Amino acid sequence: MNLRPPLVVDLDGTLVRTDMLHESVFRVLRDNPFYALCIPYWLSRGKAVLKLKLANCTGFDPSSLPYNHDLLDWLKLQRAQGRKLILCTASDRSIATTISEHLDIFEEVIASDGIANLAGKHKAEVLVQRFGHAGFDYAGNSRDDFAVWQCARRGVIVNASEYVVNKSRNCCEVEQVFLSPVLGFTAWRRVLRAHQWLKNLLLFVPFFAAHQITNLDTWFALVLAFFSFSLCASSVYIVNDLLDLESDRQHSRKRHRPFASGLVSAWMGVVLVPLLLLSSLGLAQYVGGTFAPWLLFYFVLTCAYSWVLKRLMLVDCLTLAMLYTLRIVAGAAAASMALSFWLLAFSVFLFLSLAFVKRYAELELQLLNGKQKMHGRGYLTSDAPLVQTLGITSGFAAVLVLALYLNSDAVVQLYRTPEFVWGTVPVMLFWISWMWMKAHRGEMHDDPLIFALKDKSSLLAGLTFTIVLAIGSVGWPW
Repeated sequence: MNLRPPLVVDLDGTLVRTDMLHESVFRVLRDNPFYALCIPYWLSRGKAVLKLKLANCTGFDPSSLPYNHDLLDWLKLQRAQGRKLILCTASDRSIATTISEHLDIFEEVIASDGIANLAGKHKAEVLVQRFGHAGFDYAGNSRDDFAVWQCARRGVIVNASEYVVNKSRNCCEVEQVFLSPVLGFTAWRRVLRAHQWLKNLLLFVPFFAAHQITNLDTWFALVLAFFSFSLCASSVYIVNDLLDLESDRQHSRKRHRPFASGLVSAWMGVVLVPLLLLSSLGLAQYVGGTFAPWLLFYFVLTCAYSWVLKRLMLVDCLTLAMLYTLRIVAGAAAASMALSFWLLAFSVFLFLSLAFVKRYAELELQLLNGKQKMHGRGYLTSDAPLVQTLGITSGFAAVLVLALYLNSDAVVQLYRTPEFVWGTVPVMLFWISWMWMKAHRGEMHDDPLIFALKDKSSLLAGLTFTIVLAIGSVGWPW
C-alpha cells in the first residue's frame, strides 16, 4: 500500500513552459480581436471570470503545448509507483481538464471555475481543506506558490528562479528541483531573430544601384536606417511569434522558437515589442527624409499580415513581396533618392517568386507529414503544383524586367561597359531555376533568403552577379 501523500502539480510555468492565460489572450487577439475590447470589463468582474470568458472564446490543441518533459517523465514514474497525482491550477477548469485528459496521468483536477481564482493563498486554503496541513506534496514554480509550499509536506521546485529555489527551502522540505533553462545571448538573439536583419541590407540596394557609394553622408543615414528598420522588424517578429504560437508548434523547425518552445515567457515579448518599436522610431528621426513614414507603413502592413493577411490565399504571398520591396523603397527614402521604375518592377516580381518558394516549401513539408491543409493558412497541400507554377513564372518575369532594363538608356549612362552587364541575365536565370529546383526536391529552407545566404551555389551566383556589375561599371582593368 502506498502511504505517500498525493502530489499536487501546478500547470502554468510548471507542467507547461507557458501561461495558459497569456496564450488565451493571444488566441483571442488573433482569432477574435473584437473580443479583446471586452477584456477590461471581464477583468473588472474578477480574474476567474476573465479566464472563463477567454477559455470559452478560444480552443487549443493540448498535444502541441510545450510541456516540461523532464518533469512529465518524473511524474509518470511517480504514478507508476502508485502515487496519486492531482493537477491544481489557477487556469480555468475547462483548460485544465483538456490537458489532464490528454496526458492521462492525473486522478483529479482542481482549478478556477469562473467564481474563485485558484492562485496563491486561495489555492493553499483549498488544498489544506481538501488534504489537511502537510497532507500533500506540491510542485510549483513561482513566488505565488510560497503560500502553498508553507502548507505542504514537501515541495518540488520546477523551472524557478534562483531566488524562488532558495526561498522555497525555508517553506518546506524540497524533494526535487527541476532547473530552468538558462537564457543566454543565443536565446535573445533568436527572440530578436537577429539573423533576419540580413534582409534589411536591401535598404542599400538603391544606393549601390545609383552608383553613389562615395557619398559618406548617405552611408551614415543608411546605417542608421538599417538599425532602425532591424529593431522595427524584430518587434514585428515577436508579435508574429506570439500570435502564431500554435501553428509554430506544429512545424518541425519553428516549434523550437523561443516563445513556441516556452524557453522565453510570453510576457517578456509583450514588454519587448514597445521598447523595440520606440527605439526604432527614435533612430528613424535621425535618418530624415521620408524614411520614418515608410517605416511606419512597414510596421502597420506587417501587423496586418500577422493578424489577417497571412491566412488569405495568394494575398499572403503578395504581401510578403510588398514587405521585401518596402525595404528597397525605404532605403531610397533614407538616401533621398528617386526610386527607379526598373528596380521597383524587378524587385516586385523577384520577391513574389521567393514568397511562393516559401509557401511551396511549407506545403511540401505538410504533404510529407500526411496533412491536407496548412494550419493557419488558406492553402491545401494539393495547391503545391499551382503555387510552384506561379512562383517560377514570377521569377522569370523578374529576369525579363532585368533584360529590358539592360536595353534602356539608363544602363549606358551608369555603366562604362554596358555590354558586360548582360552577364547578369544568365546568372539570374540560373539562380531562380536553382532555387525552385531545390524547393522541388524538398531541400528548401522555409525562408528562401536565409537559405540563399547559406547555400554555396546561391552565394557563388551572388558573387558572380556582383563581379559582372563591377566590370560593367569600371570596365576591364587592362
